[in-house]
Amino acid sequence: MNWFLRNFSRQLVGIIFIFSGFVKGVDPLGTAYRIEDYFIAYGTEWASGLALLLSILLSTAEFVIGMALVTGLHLRVTSWFLLIMMLFFTGITYYDALYEPVPDCGCFGDAIKLTNWETFYKNIIMMVFVLLIFFNRKRFKINLTRSFQWILVILFFVGFGYFSLYNYKHLPLIDFRAWKVGEQLNPDGEQETLVYLTYRNIETGETQEYLSPDYPWDDEQWLENWEFVDQRTVLLGEQPEHGLFAEDADGNEMTQVILESPHLLVFVSHDLTEIPPEALEKIHSIEKRIAENGSGIVWLTSTLPDEVAEFQEKYDFFYEVYFADDIVLKTMVRSNPGLIWMHNGEVMDKWHYNDFPQDDELQEIINIFNGSNS
Repeated sequence: MNWFLRNFSRQLVGIIFIFSGFVKGVDPLGTAYRIEDYFIAYGTEWASGLALLLSILLSTAEFVIGMALVTGLHLRVTSWFLLIMMLFFTGITYYDALYEPVPDCGCFGDAIKLTNWETFYKNIIMMVFVLLIFFNRKRFKINLTRSFQWILVILFFVGFGYFSLYNYKHLPLIDFRAWKVGEQLNPDGEQETLVYLTYRNIETGETQEYLSPDYPWDDEQWLENWEFVDQRTVLLGEQPEHGLFAEDADGNEMTQVILESPHLLVFVSHDLTEIPPEALEKIHSIEKRIAENGSGIVWLTSTLPDEVAEFQEKYDFFYEVYFADDIVLKTMVRSNPGLIWMHNGEVMDKWHYNDFPQDDELQEIINIFNGSNS
């Protein structure tokens, strides 16, 4: 077998595995959500509690196999793990492509989105190089002792496992999602906005929608018989794909309140009942300081309104609460709860509850809110 082809295959597959492991490991909670989707699709929800552990183990295994391939460590053993993993996931992705149990396998996390068929074809192409590596595994040589090679493998495993755990306990060091810091989520101000008004006939209950200002606003008889009910806006052109649709307890859309307000702190919790006690203490401290300075705070959750009311009464929590889809909330910030600082649609900063701003950092934020340079 040609030396160049053998080593090209080894390096190519190694780099792909390193990249795949890294983008999963930098966002272990996102990978865990994908694993949970598989458990639900295959009717094994009882295993969902293992999703995070499997997420960290999977990303670490991919990264270590990739590093072993690139550096040439224990290739006889590594090639077996590589082949077994590729056969398993190629089978899974073939099933995904045929039956679509999940829309996205997440093989490259949120960094690169592939359809299920694209993922399967990618694996088929990779299998060619994997088989070249496997059948030539005895021909790769490295001038390191076996014991030293094992030491390096263990260091890779422990180091990347710690890296993945760190990203779980804080926030991803690299954010590939729409809600990353610095992202502007408001559409271009030059885009055309259409406003539709809905009116209801007082006598018959019939409703009619009009494109503003093309409605009979100057017809006194019409105004006597029709009452305003609702309005909706449609933005023409390409929109930022933030996915958020927020509404209050009465069903009024509040998305633009979040996206257009200056200096707004948004606490995000897809499940209020799972908030750790230590996070609640930090939240009360932030809310108290912010309230004293007259700044804005809202909460976003997918928790049911009745449970929200119980939470408010139990924890003396009476800030504005809006409701949104739990998948979107999990995408916004990988923490329950998390905190996002919004300013006119821009994500200024965001925090895991382990890193909520306190003391001097919180005071700096308050100073900015108040327009102070002190």
